[in-house]
Amino acid sequence: MSRDVVGDFLTIIRNGLSAKKRFVQVQGTKLRQNIAQVLKNEGYIKDYAVEALENNKSMLTIHLKYVKGESVIHEIGRVSKPSRRCYQGYRSVEPVIGGLGISILTTSSGLMTDREACKKGVGGEVLCYVW
Repeated sequence: MSRDVVGDFLTIIRNGLSAKKRFVQVQGTKLRQNIAQVLKNEGYIKDYAVEALENNKSMLTIHLKYVKGESVIHEIGRVSKPSRRCYQGYRSVEPVIGGLGISILTTSSGLMTDREACKKGVGGEVLCYVW
């Protein structure tokens, strides 16, 4: 049985936000670090840090962002799942909440938002949406 690494990561963030935590910690992977980098670049989280552990493992700490006590992330959800992958070309990627949110895609050029993918003219697997 396989684990949904991205789905678990998004759930940890969602649970941390509902509990009003300042930060959440999760086992670090390259994919999770790349998603955290996109969220930081877009202003949805304050920062993230990677701490090296023994046995070639790492711990990823996500510092959540709040404005006047309200979370910057209103909703974060998984689109493509291990049981059903969702691929879209750059012409068919739809904006999230009329352009107020973002979709995170994994493309041949790396992880990027839906806007960046449209500018570069690349499509890929839609991992999640954030607004």
